[in-house]
Amino acid sequence: MNNGARLAVDIGGTFTDVVLDHAGGQDRLKLLTTPDAPERAVLEGVDAILERTGVRASDLTLAIHGTTLATNALIERKGARTALVTTDGFRDSLEIAYEHRFEQYDLYMERPPPLIGRDWRFTVPERIAADGSVLKDLDEQAVRSLAGDLGKTNVEAVAVCFLHAYVNPDHERRAGAILADVLPDVSITLSAEVCPEIREYDRMSTACANAYVQPMMAGYLNRLQDGLRAGGVVCPLLLMMSSGGITTVETAATMPIRLVESGPAGGAILARDIAKENDLSRVLSFDMGGTTAKIALIDDFSPHIARAFEVARMYRFQKGSGLPLRIPVIDMVEIGAGGGSVADVDAMQRIRVGPESAGSVPGPACYGNGGTAATVTDADMVLGRIDPQHFAGGQVTLDPNRAVAAIDHDIGGPLVVDTRIAAAGVSEIVDEHMANAARVHAIENGKNMIGRTLIAFGGAAPIHATRLADKLGIDKVIVPQGAGVGSAIGFLRAQISYDVVRTRYMDLQDFSPETVNEVYGTMRAEAEAVVRLGAPDERLVETRGAFMRYRGQGHEISVSVPVKMFASDDREALSTLFEEAYEALFSRTIPNLGVEVLTWTLSLATDRPSAVTPPQQVSPYRPEPETQCELFDPATGALVEADVYARSDVRPGAKIPGPAVIVEEETTTLVVNGFGATIDALGQIVMTREGRAP
Repeated sequence: MNNGARLAVDIGGTFTDVVLDHAGGQDRLKLLTTPDAPERAVLEGVDAILERTGVRASDLTLAIHGTTLATNALIERKGARTALVTTDGFRDSLEIAYEHRFEQYDLYMERPPPLIGRDWRFTVPERIAADGSVLKDLDEQAVRSLAGDLGKTNVEAVAVCFLHAYVNPDHERRAGAILADVLPDVSITLSAEVCPEIREYDRMSTACANAYVQPMMAGYLNRLQDGLRAGGVVCPLLLMMSSGGITTVETAATMPIRLVESGPAGGAILARDIAKENDLSRVLSFDMGGTTAKIALIDDFSPHIARAFEVARMYRFQKGSGLPLRIPVIDMVEIGAGGGSVADVDAMQRIRVGPESAGSVPGPACYGNGGTAATVTDADMVLGRIDPQHFAGGQVTLDPNRAVAAIDHDIGGPLVVDTRIAAAGVSEIVDEHMANAARVHAIENGKNMIGRTLIAFGGAAPIHATRLADKLGIDKVIVPQGAGVGSAIGFLRAQISYDVVRTRYMDLQDFSPETVNEVYGTMRAEAEAVVRLGAPDERLVETRGAFMRYRGQGHEISVSVPVKMFASDDREALSTLFEEAYEALFSRTIPNLGVEVLTWTLSLATDRPSAVTPPQQVSPYRPEPETQCELFDPATGALVEADVYARSDVRPGAKIPGPAVIVEEETTTLVVNGFGATIDALGQIVMTREGRAP
């Protein structure tokens, strides 16, 4: 990949972050997102950072972009008018879902409503069997007639999902061709292309979600690309994917569902590299921005890649309460807990925070942009944690009086408590939300928090990191350089990659190496065709996996498999790999049961090993604070004096006892009582619980 000037842009629900790597170093910029036209903030930010650094647009060799636009469209139900075409008799599969209650004892449990209402779900005669044989030919005239009827509506996208299309996609492809012929201006999504995997509901949900966001994302990407070119940016534009890799605009426009967690994935890549630089094998990545908080587990210097993900969990972060998407994704939990999360008091006199966010427009009350609702940012301001003059690098000047008024009106008044007590309550609730989400995520993955280090980044995370660490029993927190725009920095460290998956059932008792080699050969060719568009000459690294289970089980586990040509004697080796993975997850194996493979996976990525900086010796010293401020201490209910340091003025070796505030352009780090901070040789803030070795 080119080593010239490189640009990264991350659009969040509240802020748009821009990072420029160039010969003079790294420059960073944070500005408010423009939700009515997201590309406007990007283009303004690019112009501003190029002007500030003196780098010409034509000097850029690469631009990488990640965004939560697809995620927000799914959560807020603001996608395209979408129709579903499926097999005759299966119109309601999307609503029937898994036919179970994820919380069986709650009489008021609510399921997430389908993205596509029943009136927009249609069927046509056709039927393919589970082995791929055709039981009933596709009625092409019925498809053409339906396409004509849809043409009389205002439909913008169509998802096609036929039964067992993952094993034989012929009917879907033919139906898609007819629909595209009759409806040339309508986006068409085929489930066999987006999610060629077994399990009808998951495949249908993924196809519908892709169709739902495709017109919006394709239009946005085209406008962004045109705007960059008009500004003189002629370098390749690549998109961050949920799996942690980057791909081309063309692929992203066709399958935008793979961008659902693109912004947070960049943060996980950054946390992975920070873990490598510090030789930390067990890490909790914590990314808290203006709208959401994202938490991921990173073990042995690698984030866990999952094959399934749920958007917009509605019920206490519980599995099954969101919309399932079957895409390659860095396994993380995302909750509505950010600086802009709205706080109020419910009917039972409890403080409630999120998931609703004030976003960038109108924003928290202290922005002075028309917002009046109390938010987490307002609470942090009341508690003395934010410098109103230097928030977001001075891009936004905050009004403390508006923050006080909002907290008093929405929290303090209803509960009849002091303003600072009310603000502390808001902060405590959002911290507990995040801690609970982290606990649930760890349990779902068979992990725990013992011995982990918290890596905090995002505009709000360094403010809340030590309290979150307290709740999770974590003794060490690292805040990397550029933490406020951490996800965008992570984009610049990511590899160009692509993931392919194929369902091809195989009982290991009937292991066929020829079939496995054919499947992986086809997958490799598909992945390489995409990766070579962005990396025509680079060395590529292939990673393989399989989703396996004991015979008779209902679900599979992920197993890493070697990259090789398989032979008949590899049956036992695959069985051993499965049992090792099963025991690591469940602490046992099941004797005398056969093993079967449902799905095969392949990832192809550019070979970009992360540079590991050897530890350097630094001389410890005690820096002089720039000034002092008053922080509210919830434990005592009193104001305490805290030293304030500018991060740009403290060099490696600095030792800063708590309570203290370390201020930088994009964020603020809060060093609370019970923790001390040091600046390590890499310029990172390392906060350690007192009495523990740094």
